[in-house]
This record gives sequence, C-alpha cells and structure tokens, in this order.
Amino acid sequence: MEREELLLSRLIEYGKSTAYPFHMPGHKRQVQEAWPGCFPNPFSVDITEIDGFDNLHHAEGILKQSMEWAAKVYGADKTYYLVNGSSGGILSAICAVTRSGGTLLMSRNCHKSVYHGVILNQLEAEYVYPQIMSDLGIQGGIRAEDVENALEQNPGIQAVLIVSPTYDGVVSDVRRIAEIVHEKGIPLIVDEAHGAHFPFGGTDFPESAIACGADLIIQSLHKTLPSLTQTAVLHMRTGLVDEKRLERYLQMFQSSSPSYVFMAGMEACIYEMEQHGRQRMQAFAVLLREVRKQLFGLRHLRLLGAECIGASGVYDLDRSKLVVSCRGCVIGTRKENRLGLTGEAFGDWLRKDYQLEMEMCGADYVVAIATAWDSPEGLGRLADALLAIDARLELEGGLESGAENSQSCGQPDIRWKLADAVEAECEALPLTACAGRISGEFIYLYPPGIPIVAPGEVVTEAVIRQVQYYRDQGLPVQGMADNRAEMLNVVMVRRET
Repeated sequence: MEREELLLSRLIEYGKSTAYPFHMPGHKRQVQEAWPGCFPNPFSVDITEIDGFDNLHHAEGILKQSMEWAAKVYGADKTYYLVNGSSGGILSAICAVTRSGGTLLMSRNCHKSVYHGVILNQLEAEYVYPQIMSDLGIQGGIRAEDVENALEQNPGIQAVLIVSPTYDGVVSDVRRIAEIVHEKGIPLIVDEAHGAHFPFGGTDFPESAIACGADLIIQSLHKTLPSLTQTAVLHMRTGLVDEKRLERYLQMFQSSSPSYVFMAGMEACIYEMEQHGRQRMQAFAVLLREVRKQLFGLRHLRLLGAECIGASGVYDLDRSKLVVSCRGCVIGTRKENRLGLTGEAFGDWLRKDYQLEMEMCGADYVVAIATAWDSPEGLGRLADALLAIDARLELEGGLESGAENSQSCGQPDIRWKLADAVEAECEALPLTACAGRISGEFIYLYPPGIPIVAPGEVVTEAVIRQVQYYRDQGLPVQGMADNRAEMLNVVMVRRET
C-alpha cells in the first residue's frame, strides 16, 4: 500500500476539501471552536492505568471524581464514561435490569444494539410500535397509552426500553411513560444517544430523559457535542437499578484497556458544556430559527417542523435535526420521462452539486445533523442548496399526489425467539423465494440500524418488496450475510422422516 492510500492520508486530504459535514461527530471538525486551547497530539497523552491515573473499571481516584462531577453537571445520580460508544451502554443497561430468559418491552424502532442485548441475554422481546407520519413516511413517537396497554397485557415484563429522540429528532412523552413504567415497579431505559445536548438547551430544546425520570439513560457525546467518535455516557437514577450489577456488565461490554484520550476528550467536552454550553446552545437556537425561517418557503421539498407536535405520538421535536422530505417529488418536464426523486438521489444531489454531506439518506428523505459547532456559513450553504433544489423542482419537475417511494411492512409475525433464530440451522435462499419463511438474520438500513425484519420473524412479500426497493435505490441494506442483499439466510425447515 502506498502512503497516500493510507486511511490517515485520505482523512487529511478529505479534511482539506470543501465538503461540509451535516453528520456526526458533533464537533464538525471545528478544532479551535470545539477544543478551546486546542487538544494536544493524542500520542503525547495516550497512557494506560499507571499510578495516579485510576482505573475506569475500578475507579477510586481521578476517574471516580470526574464521573461524580459529570453526574452533577447532567443532574444524574451516577454517570459512567463509555469508551465503546452508546452500544456498550445499551448492552450493559439491558443485562443489568433483566434476567436471562426474561422479557423486555422495547420500541420496535430501536437501534440494532438493543436487539443484540435481547439476543445476548436470551430475552423475549415484546414490542411497542411508533406511530407513523403517513404524509411523510417518517416514524413518529411512542404513545404512553400503548406502553401502558402492553404492560397490562404482559405482566412478566422486567423492563422497558424506548428510543427518544429518534434518528429523525422525534421525542416521545418520556415523563408520562416513566410514570406508567414505575407504577409497575420496573425500570425505564431510554436510548437518548442523539440527545446529549438536551440538558444544555433550555426551553429551545426538548427536556432530557434524565429530568423526566428515566432510570438508565444512554447518550452519545460524539453525535451532537464536541467529543471524539465512540465516546458516550450512561446516566443512572437510583432506586430500581442494581448499581453493582450494572457495573459488572459495564466491565464485560467495555474494553479492559479504555483509551485515556477518549476519557480526557469526554471530560473536556462536558467541561466545555458546563462552562459555555448553555450560552452556545442559546445562540445556536437563534441560528436554527433563522435557517428554518428561510426554508419556510419550500414548495416541493418539506422540512419536518413543529407542526407535527401533538400528532403521531410526537411529544416534542429536536429542531437541530433537519429532516427534509422529497416524497412525491418528481424530475422531468414531460410525463413519459418523469422520475420520482429518492432520498439517495437527493443526497447525491447535495453531495455532488453543493459539497454537502448528509447524515442519512432514507427512501424519500434526508437527515442533516446540525450542532452548535456548525458555522453560520455552513448552515447558510445548506439553506441555499435546499432552496435552489426546490426552485429547480419547480422548473423541471413538481409534485405528484400519492407518489410514494416506500411501503409499510406492517407489524411482524414473530415465530421464534431472537436468540434461538440466530443460533438455528439456516439455508441461504434468493430473497425473492423467502416469502413465508422465518428469517435467520437481520435486514436493516444503516444508518439508522432499525430492523426491517429480525431473526425469528416471518419474511413477507411486503418485506421483500421494501428490501428490493431500498437495494435498487442504492441505499445501505445491511445485516444479511450476502453483501449484495440478494440472498437471505432462513431457518431450515425440518421434515419428518
């Protein structure tokens, strides 16, 4: 391999380009802004557990003091640093509050790491489903009454886990859900990976699940704050969680050689938020309002906004997630050559013509992550690009009522326990031949990593159509052993002899 082919060389070269990041990490490569005084060369501060520098897995000194201070900053009873990202925290939280073979009530739109926790602890998964914003094809929130009904129907549930905010910034009524869950004497876990900035946002941003009474809250610092990729925190509220059991699993799911560079980065991030975060978030909120005001005049593209609050289970919305739908948009002035604008094509348009890189491209929408470390110029570039594309659609395309680029697969028919299906003997079949068979693997788009089908569920014609559509549009269909997403492992049918 030549030096210029090395990953580091490619990263340095990309950093010099005009491409602007509307994706994580939240520092947006703004070194001076994100790290006042500048972070040192990582090699100069990369150590191991030497005398005087404590041990993350048996913290008694400076790391213990640091995490106690972080808990006070966030308003938690305890806070744990996570060097394996939010996924390690989610796995630890699930195993800490459920017993092997027990039952977890989880929102169906959870990240794949939640499903992995279910598999590892041999759990039964009961689902509560997000509402759907049918006009946009975007998932809404989890209704508190649906959680309540599920708990009434399944008294053996040991814990509840929901994701709020979602990848699209949708926030559920966590406070009411926590009250309902606590009435049953069980804990609530909230995957708040995309909400680490909430505690510093005042009235301009949703309230954090920490303040809403959740018992275990996992946040990815790197998604929306100035921290290195792979850094996260787990907050705990005492009462319903066995602290020692949680700490035991944290040791299992995290590296035994945690990076001091990561931990120093997390601490510096939280320190910056404690010192200046509220003022910075306030200024960011003003900038966001200006950008959203600019985009109010969109005629063909649609920006998800406050109008969705109060419907489809949406309790609040993180306005820093700029979710732009192209559902129903078509390109072409003549009827015979009109093509529907897909999310992937929309993202390519933004990347190639405007050098703007989105966080995610869905079937018919894109997600741009904005943070307090975005520059006014960068946000202005995005607004100008969206307005220009909208104007081009006015001239060269338009909207077609009823045009949709995705289908709903409905609620899954679950035949096998997740853990059993993952371990089952399987055979690989063409995806088109799998209708009626039980899947032995996941299928999901990544990002966001929400399963279209999970192991143990029946593959339907609707699932096949949706996967084919995503695949044909060049969307990142993952989870299948076949990287081309043409073959699926299904549970072997045993025939009587």
